[in-house]
Amino acid sequence: MKIQDIQAIQLLLASPKKIAIIPHRGPDGDAMGATLGLYHFLIKNNHQATVIAPNDFPNFLAWLPGSETVKIFERETQICTQILEEADIIFTLDFNAFHRTGEMEHTLAKLKGTFIMIDHHQKPDDYATYTYSDTSFGSTCEMIYNFIDFLNKREDIDKNIATCIYTGILTDSGSFRFPGTTGNTHRIIAELIDLGVENTEIPVLLFDNSSFSRLQLLGRALQNMKIFEEHKTSYMTLTQEELDSFNYVKGDTEGIVNYGLSIKDIVFTAIFIENKEEGIIKISFRSQGGFDVNQFARDHFNGGGHSNAAGGRSEVSMEETVQKFEDLVKKLTL
Repeated sequence: MKIQDIQAIQLLLASPKKIAIIPHRGPDGDAMGATLGLYHFLIKNNHQATVIAPNDFPNFLAWLPGSETVKIFERETQICTQILEEADIIFTLDFNAFHRTGEMEHTLAKLKGTFIMIDHHQKPDDYATYTYSDTSFGSTCEMIYNFIDFLNKREDIDKNIATCIYTGILTDSGSFRFPGTTGNTHRIIAELIDLGVENTEIPVLLFDNSSFSRLQLLGRALQNMKIFEEHKTSYMTLTQEELDSFNYVKGDTEGIVNYGLSIKDIVFTAIFIENKEEGIIKISFRSQGGFDVNQFARDHFNGGGHSNAAGGRSEVSMEETVQKFEDLVKKLTL
């Protein structure tokens, strides 16, 4: 981050401010860890801070310290809009374009407050006055740690802040398996553990707390898997009917896409999930090695993300979407 930007933000935060903190729609562990970690830091420094999520977050993140204070825009639109309009500063974390907030997009575009973006995705929009954008980081939470350090406030990181940051790094790094994990990532993790993070309990809360119906849904997705061995590709599908039959709740499909890369010699995988309410097929892409799923998602499925992890969407039927994907895969050389 530029030194002059850090100095300007230090000056901004020198006196109490009204601050809104926004994650992307469908917030994951990194988005919630980053927003709540920053929330605790700002409250500790006498600011009036509020986390406003575009929509609800998964139940497996509800244990995060401060999660009970999060306001949900689609449930409390009027009060959330008022908070946003009155905010002196708006932090946008783990996304870099307003459309990633869904229904909040138009509200954010009209705000007069100072925007500060902290994000690790490619091709950021230019809406923010101050931007900390770096695709080399495996998580926004690692950037939040650095941001606090930039402000010379590292001593303010307590167990609550550390727990939130740890959670985001753990989830977005694929439990430290993804390429963005560096030696410095592990040094930060070690410091967070020294601050009291329950590093043996958090993975259980995140990954080993499934309902029976979620495991059945995972089983159905695996049953639906198809493999193109000659193209080193796999994919899975879940229809709305299948989701409903296994009592789907938000978060139940989290991480399922990664199973497609666990097969020997597979380097590209996807999952297609039908959402009848929104009239779309939600898509997650994963890869390992040099195949850029961010570019693939941008080029073909109205999406984007990281080189090895991206998302997209389709507004045609599941059958048409999958057929398009298969046709594209047959042209790939992986």
